[in-house]
Amino acid sequence: MPIYEYRREDGTTFEVLESITADPLTHDPETGQAVQRVLHAPAVHFKGSGFYNTDYGTKKRQRETKASAEAGAAKNDAKASEKKTSESSSSSSSTTTSSSTTSSSD
Repeated sequence: MPIYEYRREDGTTFEVLESITADPLTHDPETGQAVQRVLHAPAVHFKGSGFYNTDYGTKKRQRETKASAEAGAAKNDAKASEKKTSESSSSSSSTTTSSSTTSSSD
């Protein structure tokens, strides 16, 4: 069973061993004051490799990330240039001019 921490209205805290399924306390069992449950961040430790990019970096890993970054930049540049060419070709095709000639005979 977990231990829960509660805070009284005056700021003092106390701990109670409660079941997970039990409803939280609303009043201190000793003094009768109103209380609130205090929440804390859980202590989680990720062990092993692969959780972070910086885990035990090696020179090989640095080369891999550098190559990946360069490949991503090249791909981004190719998309940008492709977008520019498609925009310029669509704008030139939409601005076609037509000329009409009229002739009059006397």
